Amino acid sequence: EGGSRRRSWGLLVTAGVGGALVALYAVVTPFVTPALRKVCLPFVPATSTQIQNVLRMLENRSGSLVDIGSGDGRIVIAAAKRGFKAVGYELNPWLVWYSRYRAWRDGVHHNTKFYISDLWKVSFSNYMNIVVFGVPQMMPQLEKKLEEELECNARIVACRFPFPCWIPDHTTGEGIDTVWAYDMKRSRGCETK
Repeated sequence: EGGSRRRSWGLLVTAGVGGALVALYAVVTPFVTPALRKVCLPFVPATSTQIQNVLRMLENRSGSLVDIGSGDGRIVIAAAKRGFKAVGYELNPWLVWYSRYRAWRDGVHHNTKFYISDLWKVSFSNYMNIVVFGVPQMMPQLEKKLEEELECNARIVACRFPFPCWIPDHTTGEGIDTVWAYDMKRSRGCETK
């Protein structure tokens, strides 16, 4: 009887440890895998100053807004509070679920949508206002993708790092809080058309 009790206890401990490891793996993996990609895009939350700078660049604008790599949804939620129909694309499912919860908690879930998706597999052609927190390694490719997809009246707001070839129409902030706004009509030469 003592041996079967020990065996049962051992199985229970093994199952508990195994379950804890699986849960830890499920939670940690979405945060670690970005570091293993060709272009490392870690989750770094936007500061309140960055959010204010982004919103300043979107003053007097309307239409749809997309946040590419929306993280915990701060930009999307702030934009929805200003009246935008805002969408966030993010690879990390935990951050997407958290963003959906925050949008519901803040009462803007009817003006927001969050998708688990790879930015390279999404067309941004339906958006007039694009926000991106990129890294230097991805900006040249993203610049080309956006130039091919966006309409002439679109505005792109880049945070932390500027695009390499485009000349910004507006800049505000300093250090990591700097944001650059690019109007496609100038970047693409549409204003003469």
